[in-house]
Amino acid sequence: MQWFLDLLPLSDLSRIELGFWSFPILLGLIFLRAPIGLAMLLCGFGGWYFAMNGNPTPLLAKLKSETYSTFSSYSLTIIPMFLLMGQFATLSGMSTALFKAAESFLGHRRGGVAMAAVGACAGFGAICGSSLATAATMSRVALPELRRYGYSGGFSTATLAAGGTLGILIPPSVILVIYAIITEQNIAKLFLAAFIPGILAAVGYVITISIYVRLYPDSAGTRAPQPMSERWKALAETWPVLLIFGLVVGGIYAGWFTPTEGSAVGAAGTGLVALVSGNLNWAVFRDSLIGTAKTTAMIFFIVLGAGFYNGFLALSGVPQFMADYVLGQGLSPWVVLIIILVFYMIFGCVMDSLSMILLTVPIFFPVISAMDFGMSPEHVAIWFGILVLIVVEVGLITPPVGMNLFIINAMDRTTPITKTYKAVMFFVGSDIVRVAILVAFPAITLFLIP
Repeated sequence: MQWFLDLLPLSDLSRIELGFWSFPILLGLIFLRAPIGLAMLLCGFGGWYFAMNGNPTPLLAKLKSETYSTFSSYSLTIIPMFLLMGQFATLSGMSTALFKAAESFLGHRRGGVAMAAVGACAGFGAICGSSLATAATMSRVALPELRRYGYSGGFSTATLAAGGTLGILIPPSVILVIYAIITEQNIAKLFLAAFIPGILAAVGYVITISIYVRLYPDSAGTRAPQPMSERWKALAETWPVLLIFGLVVGGIYAGWFTPTEGSAVGAAGTGLVALVSGNLNWAVFRDSLIGTAKTTAMIFFIVLGAGFYNGFLALSGVPQFMADYVLGQGLSPWVVLIIILVFYMIFGCVMDSLSMILLTVPIFFPVISAMDFGMSPEHVAIWFGILVLIVVEVGLITPPVGMNLFIINAMDRTTPITKTYKAVMFFVGSDIVRVAILVAFPAITLFLIP
């Protein structure tokens, strides 16, 4: 085996050259459909081996220490708790209640049922934290209603794909937790900073729907308005969502418990609601735990692979080299930021959000941190985190490989994905406008941060 490794040209490269060569190798593995966690683990493993001149002892020691240090992190326990919270929220009928309430107030307007779907996605995202789960859950609830009132297939699926992205923007958000851990930022402050951009996202999508149905009048039907008594009745049935969201988020900012403890309180609360609603029995409870465990294992394996790969990159000196190189070019901090955001949008077409965050933030964050944006380092880190989250969210609905698009398409086989592609570009345009606003006016993101 050793003689084969010695024949590889990588054995003669310097550490920083190894670091740069690892990028095309990693992308090649991803395009060959290797799991992203495995691809990063293999690149990190190989990089460490060649950087240590073929000595396996430091590599094995790193593998042991990295595994322990990664999974012994108390902050990571927030991920399975929020995932379990989303599982219970799906079972308890909260998604249906949210959609019915939004539909009762908006359904009679032009494009109103689609607007209601976006509003319900925003509400469900506040207790779920996962974009894919939000898109899948709300599709089961809203697609039949959209079809019932004459909404076209491409417009319906595009609306739900875009609405699903609100799941990772409106707190709590699993992706924000990962970003906070990587950059060592305060999770509660990141959640707080995401509120206004999340509201802007929902409002932007509603405006987009209004524009779309005026450009394409045949894409949406109409329905009769409901009596005001029915509207208030439907709104009253959303009290579990308001209670749990207020308890979790309000409790975190009131200092009653930490974000990690809040995730456990949220999971327990949604589980109790599911139990009271009669939707939770032993079989369903077991399936929820198994589903949470599978998703958590997938995320944790990606986190481990990213930790090992990013450790190799730190050893190679690539992040510091890139930071020094960018600073040496004399570019404006704003130009550098825009280039990075465009990079995220492009790669969002071919990679999932979690992988992009874990792979790129350790490289780009030192570059942004070294720039002078006229703000404190903490504010820069929080602002950058929200911007990254938004452009990663755009990647979820950007053709050809937007993950949400495939989730929705799998649930509506009668609609060609090309029609979804055409309609979803209106929502991508809305996202680009929102990113431009938040870049130009950082105070919008940082308004609630002390």
